[in-house]
Amino acid sequence: MKKVELLAPAGNPEKLKYALNYGADAVYCAGERFGLRSGADNFSLEELKWASDYTHALGKKIYVTLNASLHDKDLEGLTDYVHYLKKIGIDHVIVADPGVFLTVRTAEPELKISMSTQANTLNSQSVRFWYENGARRIVLARELGRDEIRNIIENKPEDLQIEMFVHGAMCISHSGRCLISNYMTGRDANKGACAQPCRWNYELHDHARYSVVEKKRPSQAFDIEEGENGTFLFNSKDLCLIDQVPELIESGVDSFKIEGRMKSPYYVASVVSAYRQKIDDYYNGRLREDDYYRKELEKVSHRDYTTAFYEGIGPDAQNYGTSSYIRDYDYAGVVLDYDKERGLALVEQRNKILDGETVEVLRPDGDYIELEAEIYDLDLNPIESTPHAKMKYYLKTPPVHEMDIIRKKAA
Repeated sequence: MKKVELLAPAGNPEKLKYALNYGADAVYCAGERFGLRSGADNFSLEELKWASDYTHALGKKIYVTLNASLHDKDLEGLTDYVHYLKKIGIDHVIVADPGVFLTVRTAEPELKISMSTQANTLNSQSVRFWYENGARRIVLARELGRDEIRNIIENKPEDLQIEMFVHGAMCISHSGRCLISNYMTGRDANKGACAQPCRWNYELHDHARYSVVEKKRPSQAFDIEEGENGTFLFNSKDLCLIDQVPELIESGVDSFKIEGRMKSPYYVASVVSAYRQKIDDYYNGRLREDDYYRKELEKVSHRDYTTAFYEGIGPDAQNYGTSSYIRDYDYAGVVLDYDKERGLALVEQRNKILDGETVEVLRPDGDYIELEAEIYDLDLNPIESTPHAKMKYYLKTPPVHEMDIIRKKAA
């Protein structure tokens, strides 16, 4: 059985390193134009070249997003950019707009194209359309259920790959094609500048039964209409299909995609690690209790989890009470080096820890170490805490490695 690919977000070079170090088979990222995460750090041309070289040196793959919806004026420079991506060895580009698709096919016919979830591919005929026009991977729309996914896979061309999201934030609009942000703030979600108005705190307007106001914008009232399926201006829970990994592998999905280019390196490392373990344990025939993998995913900042459309969308997919994140654990630090003779890890602080406090060391091999913090300054003097942002200190640990992560329960 061909092993499923684990595809992770890389919002900047640091996150790319963590994604690959913690078990991703491939990463997706964006340059400074043409992608849908303009708020991410993204990659300069020089950084894209470095990222391609770094990723391929590990025997892994790198995909670049070109998934914004573009007007004619936005297409300027795209052909030259596509030539550059092919030159530096990018494995796939991720495209949604037919005009961008045609530009890529014309400029670099050999450059592989993945159709973004923004293309709203919902059926086997759409899959065949994109395949016959040159696409070699489809990122399925997130509005598909279990049986629909299986049917698409059973009817696809043999050499076409199917990728799907298994984890991360969900957009309330159809496959992320949202107009609410543009309407309310002038920030175009389809060009990467979403203001996330679906997460805002709304109240019924005093003078109009079917109008709402956002808490911080009391002078602006927005009319809403309710159809037979409800009112779709609400806050979605986060997608989590960790329990469904075995059946998704058996259905023939080629790539599991994790959302989160805007998230922290800790988030990327933790989520990738959990899915990496579940995938490997499945292939090795030694799956642990599902709670083990889910508990790891509970240790990152997240909204309540849902299987969303996969098992049939329902009221449990929405959070009607709050858009706040659940954060039971804090990202406390990252290991920079390890002194074997003294048994001391050199750590760079991300959040304060106290001497004697229980902390965990998350490692790329999956299993974490729990210990009571014994901490020292750089002169090896015992200290009571690590109060300063990004301060360096020593932590007494068993053998650890660079890029291992220190986390602790949130206060």
